[in-house]
Amino acid sequence: MDVTLLAYTPEPEKTVAAAARLCYSPLSGSELLEHLDEEQVQEFLTRLISQGHESPFEHASFTFSIDGVSRALSHQLVRHRIASFSQKSQRYVTEDGFAYVMPPSIASNKEHKHAFEQLMYEIMRQYSAFLSSGIPAEDARFILPNATATNLMLTMNARSLHNFFRLRCCRRAQAEIRQLAQLMLTEVKKVAPGLFTKAGPSCIAEGICHEGKMTCGQMQVPMRDR
Repeated sequence: MDVTLLAYTPEPEKTVAAAARLCYSPLSGSELLEHLDEEQVQEFLTRLISQGHESPFEHASFTFSIDGVSRALSHQLVRHRIASFSQKSQRYVTEDGFAYVMPPSIASNKEHKHAFEQLMYEIMRQYSAFLSSGIPAEDARFILPNATATNLMLTMNARSLHNFFRLRCCRRAQAEIRQLAQLMLTEVKKVAPGLFTKAGPSCIAEGICHEGKMTCGQMQVPMRDR
């Protein structure tokens, strides 16, 4: 898995702070951006985060390149609706000899790992046979597994990212998408540390666990029953 932050709103923290200040100021957005200093920006971010007032966060967006993840992960990812996605098409890009993602729970067992690899090989062989016989890629792809590796680009605003991190950095999240969330969080903290200072699973972001009886039990925080 490879995650790269490709682009983001210039001065994302200052943009968010200006948007929040605008609601209570006679000044324009451009004037606020010009006059806000770093100390004021961080004060605004701290206040917004502590109050749970996240709507100004929507003015900062971040675009990621995500490579070498499974189609199983991408199916989970698109459930986060306030985002933009572009993904490698299995209709227009053939998957001869496709790369695949093997879950650690399978890779750690020699017998299961061998069975998994044999199954991938058989699917590759049959997929290639379909293409050779004239079946279009858009139909041959029906036999491809969720393990098939894919590449995509993802854009989310900071508010959606906070929600994504609360859900997907949790120990209860599936392993691959949890790894993705942690890598994305590392990337955005490099360019906007104040904006994501408390980002992470709900036990860190909110000080409460939403998993009820399904909690991992690792964080000593109150639990909210579902």
